[in-house]
Amino acid sequence: QVQLVESGGGMAQAGGSLRLSCAASGYVLTSFSSFAMGWFRQAPGKERAFVAGILSATGTNYDDSVKDRFTISRDYSKNTLLLQMNNLGPEDTAVYYCNTLSEMFPWGQGTQVTVSS
Repeated sequence: QVQLVESGGGMAQAGGSLRLSCAASGYVLTSFSSFAMGWFRQAPGKERAFVAGILSATGTNYDDSVKDRFTISRDYSKNTLLLQMNNLGPEDTAVYYCNTLSEMFPWGQGTQVTVSS
């Protein structure tokens, strides 16, 4: 059973930055580099939504709301998925999750990001 563990969330002021990390346990055969991975978020009272994705080889895509502010990447040495979030705004307040773009694995606990104005 794969377990996804997100970390790096916290509180930030508007205009600030945070970097999220995602690691997987329980899956020894394949690294994140084999999957198209993504970050998703769920704001209070809303459904979980796509934020950013990175394909297995190259290429990234972003929701329009975070384009030019967020950067998704992989740390191959640590087999982790990263999300650099800059110029945060209150609208970015949410619980952030990682998963494959096809949502293959069970969802983790997520990491809370709270941005104050």
